[in-house]
Amino acid sequence: QVQLVESGGGLVQAGGSLRLSCVASGRTFSGYAMAWFRQAPGKEREFVAAVTWTRGNTDYAASVRDRFTISRDNAKNTVYLQMNTLKPEDTAVYYCAAQGRAGVLFHAQQYDYWGQGTQVTVSS
Repeated sequence: QVQLVESGGGLVQAGGSLRLSCVASGRTFSGYAMAWFRQAPGKEREFVAAVTWTRGNTDYAASVRDRFTISRDNAKNTVYLQMNTLKPEDTAVYYCAAQGRAGVLFHAQQYDYWGQGTQVTVSS
């Protein structure tokens, strides 16, 4: 049974940084892509960043490019999201997701597995 467990969320002032972690278990993730999505109150879940497990190819939403960095540690089965220069509009629940289709995909419905989410709150 695949499990994705996020951690690292919290309250931070605007301009600050946080690092989210997602520990994946339950299968071999070779050939998978891992992603971070976020959902603010009253809004749809939106793509933030993704990385392919084997090659490490990455892609980002325009709103976070140059501020956020996604990475993975294959030995630890862990995906990270380093978030710098945080803004109040980054406030949301952040979810880790995984899918076994080819390459980076951008829509939530294309992902098969989800974590429980971790809250990130950025104060102004």
